[in-house]
Amino acid sequence: MTNNAAMATGRRVTTSHDGPAIDANGLVYCFKHHTAVDGIDLNVARGEIYGLLGPNGAGKTTMIRILATLLRPDAGTARVFGHDVVRDADAVRSLVSLTGQFAAVDEDLPGKENLVLIARLLGYRHKAAKQRADQLLVAFGLAEAAGRPAKTYSGGMRRKLDIAASIVVTPALLFLDEPTTGLDPRSRNQVWDIIRDLAAGGKTVLLTTQYLDEADQLADRIAVMDSGRIIAKGTPGELKSSVGAGSLQVRLHNPAQRPDAERLLARSLGVPVRLGSDPAALSARISDPDLAAHALTALTASHIAINDFALGQPSLDEVFLTLTGHHAPENTEANEENIA
Repeated sequence: MTNNAAMATGRRVTTSHDGPAIDANGLVYCFKHHTAVDGIDLNVARGEIYGLLGPNGAGKTTMIRILATLLRPDAGTARVFGHDVVRDADAVRSLVSLTGQFAAVDEDLPGKENLVLIARLLGYRHKAAKQRADQLLVAFGLAEAAGRPAKTYSGGMRRKLDIAASIVVTPALLFLDEPTTGLDPRSRNQVWDIIRDLAAGGKTVLLTTQYLDEADQLADRIAVMDSGRIIAKGTPGELKSSVGAGSLQVRLHNPAQRPDAERLLARSLGVPVRLGSDPAALSARISDPDLAAHALTALTASHIAINDFALGQPSLDEVFLTLTGHHAPENTEANEENIA
């Protein structure tokens, strides 16, 4: 089974039960001596976008593969629309689709032929397969490139083709494993729009990501994963509120001045200052807005120019740092199976 192929058989299975889309309890999975999933409980409501947020090695991909029936858990249970992922794997596969981390289309085939091939494998007659391919190419803005080999597509176009392939047979639940890895901001926004449209159409989406802004933009609820465990759950707003105080976020005009700005802010605010992944960014948790004004004045007096600043809720990066003791890492393309 390819990483992005729509995992649907010809048999359609009911989703009319009253329970959640996903109900997992105590899931455990080990690679050799590495426990990738360590006693996870997860409940995903029908029709929501649920985000699994965490660094490489946190267990996100392994969790997705268990729920998609690609891996058998060592312990625990999981149900998808009421169907057990082990005892009724065929029923689960007929209801879900998986788009993995990397593009898995045939690069030598044109975009349309990729979709026609998958449609034919999933039981469409030839004419219906071509019609479905045309529908998806138009919907994903790929119609003009339909006859070009996929290897000539940009990263964003390949990613859209991947997702289109995953919904040739429209799933009730779509697993998206780091769907915007390596994409430029414009392509990422286009993929975000596709995900929002799927959810607006009533589909359930389980999304894994390392991008904090992606989880913030898309997810109705988020589970923060680290070292195989879920360490926090809630809406983005709830997670931000959970760290308590407000936040002053500053972006400098000159990144080289950040060490000086860090010392000045720490002295003015009386709290530790955190350095963001952006080399010009700093932030600090504060409880008194007057202190923020005093700190900004101190920067100006020291001739440290500020491009912008914000005073409000902590960012998801600060939430992640508070929960794990480290910032969320830059996105990389490691795979949990290679870590064991």
